[in-house]
Amino acid sequence: MSHGQTAAALFAVFVIGISACAPRGPVVGSGADAPDVGGTIAGKVSAAPDNAPLAGRKVTAVNLASGQRVEATTAVNGGYTMKVPMGRYRMELELRDRETLAKQPPEFEIKRSDLDSSRDFVVAVK
Repeated sequence: MSHGQTAAALFAVFVIGISACAPRGPVVGSGADAPDVGGTIAGKVSAAPDNAPLAGRKVTAVNLASGQRVEATTAVNGGYTMKVPMGRYRMELELRDRETLAKQPPEFEIKRSDLDSSRDFVVAVK
């Protein structure tokens, strides 16, 4: 292959590579009818008084306007994360026998693309 043929072949590969990366049309949901993307709620569930993480706990975000419920289960580190639509929320935690809440997040608002990572619960045993 001559130098001219090599340069032409490399140019063809470059053009094909660039065109393969070009967008083919509009991004779905980017117009006025785009869905409500909402935001993310995250936090930790721990036990008083030593702040030990509580795994396997069901945490629920309740949308105050619609009543919609979004649930998550805590991981081994006591952490949870959930995506929710925009709106005002109340957080709930499923308690077990003789447990009470020493700390519960107050009601709060989630706006578009919010990341609210401080919705922590502390559980106390009676």
